[in-house]
Amino acid sequence: MSRILITGGTGFIGRALVQRLLAGGHDLIVITRQPDRYQNTEKLRYIGRFGDIANDTIIDAVINLGGEGIGDRRWSEKRKQVLHDSRIRLTDHLVECLARLDHKPAVMISGSAIGWYGARDDQALNEQSDFHDEFSHALCRDWEAAAAGVTDLGVRLCTIRLGVVLGPGGGALKRMLPPFYFGLGGPMGSGQQMMSWVHLDDVLEVLVFLMNREDTVGIYNLTAPEAVSNREFARTLGQVLGRPAILPVPGFVLKLLFGEMADRLLLHGQNVMPARLLESGYTFNYPSLYDALANILER
Repeated sequence: MSRILITGGTGFIGRALVQRLLAGGHDLIVITRQPDRYQNTEKLRYIGRFGDIANDTIIDAVINLGGEGIGDRRWSEKRKQVLHDSRIRLTDHLVECLARLDHKPAVMISGSAIGWYGARDDQALNEQSDFHDEFSHALCRDWEAAAAGVTDLGVRLCTIRLGVVLGPGGGALKRMLPPFYFGLGGPMGSGQQMMSWVHLDDVLEVLVFLMNREDTVGIYNLTAPEAVSNREFARTLGQVLGRPAILPVPGFVLKLLFGEMADRLLLHGQNVMPARLLESGYTFNYPSLYDALANILER
């Protein structure tokens, strides 16, 4: 049993992670902007400030997932600043908190995203690949740099670059489903852009895997082993739902609606491989997109 500090514990991934860790017998402290909305228990405590953590608190591990959703709305300059501050400023405060603790945690797993690589079309990418310099790269670069401060405290750091997380009740799939249910789904733009996806269950298992494996450190792409084109994703989703998936959404419509965000996140993609996870011995529960979608939509 460990005591784990979590940021982002009330979001799409975080809610599922909290339940997974509670089932594993861990004690949890969750940082949230609205702690009064949640019920504390013997094993689960919600707090609103890092200052609520006393210096003599023993924390064994940290999972840092906090941050506003990058695809939730159009990117204005104000929105970009919110996305930046919700990640980097939060992580800076987290590192400052850990620095004053009498007992440092053994490990921190910190979020990032495959946006670090920028829009790269279909070129296969691993953790050693370079990047295209754009907003998503700068955001992830600064986020990773902020988390790197814990290494000076002697904390083992694993950074996960997340792909498109698929799971029930939220995330990207929740936004995609409505037109498909009505037979109006289809690819976005050309449909040729690559989608590097991962099942939520694998995300949770990888977080536990990295937390427990003392020989893991550094950057890990957290995507399923087989990326697919957006056209193939739409076809597979339609197949699982038993609906047609042949009506494309024109790229210019998406750009009119969502501007730069549509151009960089929806109409371009990355073909990202989880090379280091596979090398470390992790076996994905859902390497197949069809099986992943079937599992999620049949729940």
